[in-house]
Amino acid sequence: MPDEEIGFMSAVELTAHYKSGSLSPVEVTAAIMRHIEVTETKINAMAEMTAERAMENARLAEAAYRAGTARRLEGVPVTIKDLQETANIPTRYGSWSRKDNVPSVDAPCVTRLHEAGTVMLGKTTVSEFGWKGISQSPLTGVTSNPWKAGYNAGASSAGAGAAAAAGYGPFHQGGDGAGSIRMPAHFCGVFGMKPTHGRIPNWPISNNDLATHMGPITRTVMDAALMLEAMSGPHSWDYTSLESAPLPYSSMLSASLKGRRIAYSPDLGHARVDPDVASAVVTAVRVFEEMGATVEEVTPDWGPKGPELARFFWPATYSAKCMLLPEWEPLMDPGLVAMLRETQGCTMQDFTLARERRFSYAVEIHKFFTQWDFLLTPAVSVTAFPATQLQPDTWPQHDWDWLSWAEFSYPFNWAGNPAASVPCGFGANNMPVGLQIVGRRFDDLGVLQACAAWEEARPWSALRPDLNCLEHVREKIA
Repeated sequence: MPDEEIGFMSAVELTAHYKSGSLSPVEVTAAIMRHIEVTETKINAMAEMTAERAMENARLAEAAYRAGTARRLEGVPVTIKDLQETANIPTRYGSWSRKDNVPSVDAPCVTRLHEAGTVMLGKTTVSEFGWKGISQSPLTGVTSNPWKAGYNAGASSAGAGAAAAAGYGPFHQGGDGAGSIRMPAHFCGVFGMKPTHGRIPNWPISNNDLATHMGPITRTVMDAALMLEAMSGPHSWDYTSLESAPLPYSSMLSASLKGRRIAYSPDLGHARVDPDVASAVVTAVRVFEEMGATVEEVTPDWGPKGPELARFFWPATYSAKCMLLPEWEPLMDPGLVAMLRETQGCTMQDFTLARERRFSYAVEIHKFFTQWDFLLTPAVSVTAFPATQLQPDTWPQHDWDWLSWAEFSYPFNWAGNPAASVPCGFGANNMPVGLQIVGRRFDDLGVLQACAAWEEARPWSALRPDLNCLEHVREKIA
């Protein structure tokens, strides 16, 4: 079987092969590592490979299957985002200022994936400290969208999204502080879910004022459910983690949407959306009506209040990075530097008053969801554009404000709602488009079920980029 075909297998398929003996964890890990080696010159999704460790763990997994002691996800390959701490493996945050950082312990979500039996292949690329929705950092350069060389793979989990789309195995851990799971899923044509805040423990707790969520990026909803089961549950290192244990999501995905009340907002009352994205999303929305749901177009009162708050809080949460400027500014992302300089002069009173408005904004979102089971929106306003720029050519240019085309995601980071991006078509440039499905806080199962229903109605996992047509990124991008 070709290495690439193995790389595109789901976790469900792989574990079935392992149990039957038709493929072994060692064979699969070796095949995917070879596939990555061939493809990385075109994509650059991996910040660090852990090949020796991966093969050692694959051999242990193979022995566990022979002994009948295999765990639920034994031998399933996984990548970890390079903003997550990994014991004895560099965690560089996409920044030269952290190039020598090697943590001594794993983050809880990483530990839990290990405990479930997964085989870690390496760390995926991120924007510097996760500050922007563009797949580029000063440390690792451009991460290319597998659908088009040199184009944006999206946000701080860009390497994870690109790896999922390129067949670097089934599981990819992501993080989402303003859309960094959903945006790569949208740009790369894969599935990404930000669960309810606290569902998966987050440590070290981010300075993003309780807006950062851990979650899965995969090619199928089932695989995401399996990852969510493995990573979820309370943890003493994260005082915001939810007390409840995870549900068996993977065995509960099948559910009818008949009679469910679904709101659809094409723009949240303020957001600009490119016509090809809008067209793909509205076509997808009609499918929910075909499935028996009641869908109504809405303009939420809270929507237009978001942009001003976002332009205040996104720079503010990074303001501590100003301490890096005296030593590291020449090697830092110029957009990050410009954003940091904008935080100077902000007072404690400014922050506190804005925080009060943001809390009220979140309450408005939760009141809105008392009337609806789900909200449908575009995941992102644009399809992928060159990863060497912050905005598409046809959008207003700015030194740091990439949020102008990402207005649909951050509201649900602040409110803590579960939200996912499912592939729903392609734009005028033949690049993927994602539909965002948002649920009530704590209804992670409902969001997974809605996504699974959409996946069944309009399957997407067989849609793959032609990796043979990609140019070599490192030869084309400075």
